Amino acid sequence: MTQTNKLLLLGKVIHAKAEYQQLSELAELVEFTSKTREEFISDLHGKYSDITAIYNTHHSDHIVHGIDQEIVSHFPESLKFVCHNGAGYDSVDVKSLTGREIQLSNTPQAVANATANTAIYLILGALRNFNRLANELRRGNWCRTTPEAHEPTGKVLGILGLGGIGSLIRDKAATLGFDRIIYHNRRQLPKNEEGLAEYVTFDELLAQSDVLSLSLPLNPNTRHIIDAGALSKCKDGVVIVNTSRGAIIDEKALVRALDSGKVSSAGLDVFEKEPEIDPGLLSNENILLLPHVGTHAVEPRKEMELTVIRNLRSAFKTGKVVDLVPEQVKSSRL
Repeated sequence: MTQTNKLLLLGKVIHAKAEYQQLSELAELVEFTSKTREEFISDLHGKYSDITAIYNTHHSDHIVHGIDQEIVSHFPESLKFVCHNGAGYDSVDVKSLTGREIQLSNTPQAVANATANTAIYLILGALRNFNRLANELRRGNWCRTTPEAHEPTGKVLGILGLGGIGSLIRDKAATLGFDRIIYHNRRQLPKNEEGLAEYVTFDELLAQSDVLSLSLPLNPNTRHIIDAGALSKCKDGVVIVNTSRGAIIDEKALVRALDSGKVSSAGLDVFEKEPEIDPGLLSNENILLLPHVGTHAVEPRKEMELTVIRNLRSAFKTGKVVDLVPEQVKSSRL
C-alpha cells in the first residue's frame, strides 16, 4: 500500500519517542533538516512540498521563528494539519491557517495541572515573600530585616481567566484559606462550572482582589490587559501572579507599580520578551521569578507529546484533530 501521509517534525520528541515512531504506520516521518528560516521556506517548495501534517514544537523557534503569515503562505496545498506541542499557540497565525483550511491543535489539558501547581507556588511564595527570605538566608541574615509577610487567610483571590488552568487554580487555592475567590471571563460560566468562584466584572476583579492570578491566552484582545490603567484600579499592595503569557502584562507599568508599592509583590513564570527580563524585575527581591517552567517536568512534558500524537493519529485516521483550537471551532471553514 502506498504511503500518502507525510509528517514533518519541527523540533524533537523527547519523552514519547516510541509512540512517535509508531506514527510511521500512518505516515512517512520526514526529518527536519532546515538550518535557517529562509532555508525552511525554500524547502517547503522542495523536500517538504508534499507534507500532510506538521508536529510543531518550540524547539524549532530559533530556526523558524514562529508559524506566521509569511510561513503559512509558503505551505504546500497538501498540508492539512498543524499539531502544536503547547497550550499556548500565540507563535502560530491561526487566522492564516484557517484561511488555508489547515486545522490547528494544541495541548490544553496536558499542561493544566502542572501550570496550576506552579501558580499556587507563586501565590504562596509572593504572599509570604519567600524569595527575599531565601536570599537573606544565603547572605547570612536569619530573618532579621525582612518585614512580616501575609497569609491567604481573609484575602480575596481573583482569577482572570477561569478556563482549564484557572479552574484548577481555584480548586487548589480553595484549601489555602482565602476568604473569597472571584473571577472574570469574557462571559460568565454556567453556575455548575463556577464552583466556589464568584463572577465579577473586570473592574470589580481589579478593585477587590488581594491576589490577582492571570490564566488567559495571549491574543490581540488580551495583550497588555494589565497595564498602568488596570493597575491603578487595583488595591494598594496587591500581589500579581502570571503563569499564562508575559505580554498579558505591560512589564514597564508593572515595574513602576512595584517600585511605588502599588503592587507589593509578584510571582512570574512568564515574561514579555523571553528570555530577556526587565532589569527592574530582576533587581526587585520582593518578586518571585521562574524561567517559564510551569510544565518543566517529565510527566506534563510526556503528556503534551502524547496529546500531539493522539491528535495526529486522529487527523490521519478521521481527517479531524481532537483538540481543535477555539478560534477554529467557531469557524465555518473547518
